[in-house]
Amino acid sequence: MIIARKHLSRRTFLRGAGAVIALPWLDAMTPALSFGQTAAKAASPLRMCFVYLPNGMVMPNWTPTAAGRDFEYTPILKPLEKFREQTLILSGLADSNANALGAGPGDHARASASFLTGAHPRESGSDLLAGVSADQIAAKQIGHLTRLPSIELGLEDNRVVGLCDSKYSCAYTSSVSWQTPTSPLPPVANPRQVFDRLFGFASADANLDPAVAARRAKYRRSILDGAIDQTKSLASSVGPADRRKIDEYLTSVRELEQRIQRAADEAPMQKPAIDRPPGTPADYAEHAGLIFDLLALAYQADITRVSTMMVGRESSIRSSDQIGIPEAHHQLSHHRNDPANLANLKKIQTYHMTLFARFIEKLASMKEGDGTVLDRSMILYGAGISDSNRHLHENLPIMLVGGGLGGKRSGQHIKVEKETPVTNLLLTMLDRMDVHPEKIGDSTGPLAI
Repeated sequence: MIIARKHLSRRTFLRGAGAVIALPWLDAMTPALSFGQTAAKAASPLRMCFVYLPNGMVMPNWTPTAAGRDFEYTPILKPLEKFREQTLILSGLADSNANALGAGPGDHARASASFLTGAHPRESGSDLLAGVSADQIAAKQIGHLTRLPSIELGLEDNRVVGLCDSKYSCAYTSSVSWQTPTSPLPPVANPRQVFDRLFGFASADANLDPAVAARRAKYRRSILDGAIDQTKSLASSVGPADRRKIDEYLTSVRELEQRIQRAADEAPMQKPAIDRPPGTPADYAEHAGLIFDLLALAYQADITRVSTMMVGRESSIRSSDQIGIPEAHHQLSHHRNDPANLANLKKIQTYHMTLFARFIEKLASMKEGDGTVLDRSMILYGAGISDSNRHLHENLPIMLVGGGLGGKRSGQHIKVEKETPVTNLLLTMLDRMDVHPEKIGDSTGPLAI
């Protein structure tokens, strides 16, 4: 049986005020299908995301004691317990190339530079060498399917010159995404720059002077103002459910743009804190919320299917005053097993998980076909260091969230064989994206999950 009906292209855009506004998946975008296929599966793309945590983890407060399905959520993982059935916790994975291997100090730089590349970075302040990261392997293969091949996000300033960890360049500590072995992709932390990049403004260039970008933003209308007529025309050609979805989506874009503008208006009145990039909100939760919400919109509208998000750069000295911890994060991470330091680290890491859980909840609320955006996502959340006091790169804190892996092993804590390369997990994720590199760095084969 053939189902024949007219439908909108998944590449339908609204254009106005110099912007290109991608739309979420609509019922009207369901293609003509052969019997045996489902509309939702044909219309819903698979996404992958890598969320990186700096400076290690308090492992006893991360790792569940029991394996299998009947495990208790630990204090750090607790904010995500609502999504137990879509979460896979993995213990035993290692990043051996983050170890010195004959080089000198520099565990923080090696941790971030090797996390998605599986490569041992070269000690250098300018002559960089690592590897191609998993996200960029995917972007090269499937990036042509979306307006942006990938997007790299963060919450701190990025530094690409100078030394930030012994003899290692700041580029290593500031990036987990590498387009080539010599070309890191620094994350963008300014919400306005991210917004403009997603919706096609000329001011989206991350290297554009902030003052110039602000002037451009001031003299243009909201991105929606120039698309009103197109929106009305489109709404008249789709069903009630799609009209409601379009209205909800454009409302969320408008509200997000207004939040970004309020943050930009407040920024000049506030003295920038150490490691807070220019033009970003002083409130950490608001900043994280804006960046995560922008990423959620990018996935909902299929602007990109590949992303990285650095919650902080390695060796970050940012404090957590918003939760009553004035000490620098990196300083605290060398806790020397002091109970007060460990308690503060646990509080910070639980706070990070709370912000991440809000992002997951956002994806779960976005309906797509007969499921949600979360159902069609693979989100790796983890760090390149386990015990931060000893700079260990074995038994890394790693978990996967979302239904993108197929759901066969979700809802479990799985202990893999000791010293299994974390790059094996990356191969498995890429395989689900229909991207099949022979290997990544030190990988030995896909992880059987």
